[in-house]
Amino acid sequence: MPESTDRYVTQAIQWAAGRLGSTDYSLKCLAFVEDAYEIPNGIVLDGYGSAGEAAGGYGAIENTGRPPRGALVFYECHGTIGEEYHNWGHVGIALGDGTIIHAWGTVRIDDYLAVEGLPPAEGWTAPRYVGWCSAETIINHKKETTSHP
Repeated sequence: MPESTDRYVTQAIQWAAGRLGSTDYSLKCLAFVEDAYEIPNGIVLDGYGSAGEAAGGYGAIENTGRPPRGALVFYECHGTIGEEYHNWGHVGIALGDGTIIHAWGTVRIDDYLAVEGLPPAEGWTAPRYVGWCSAETIINHKKETTSHP
């Protein structure tokens, strides 16, 4: 991983870890991972409407197996928001040891495959692992830099 990408990843993971136990991102997993990359790094990532949409946009289904550190890890997950039932998906950030940090009710750390066994919110399906996209992919899709870390 290039040094600059490693710096983005380190800062994103540190920011995310500082929110462990928080409920501020309940049903907002994509906002959580975007904030983790954007806020401490002063960047703006591509804006996707849901984790399900981002998985396709970042090509996550092309990468399976254990995700590398900093990767966004995606799951298919259907549920209702407002009155729309849809594959909104779920997403977390890989810590590089087989675990992810993600917002599932609370911000927590789980094995990336064990996420499939988490109890879903009422009216939602259990998450199903679909793949990951690298930190380099995420950074290369940023819209702009607002400041330099």
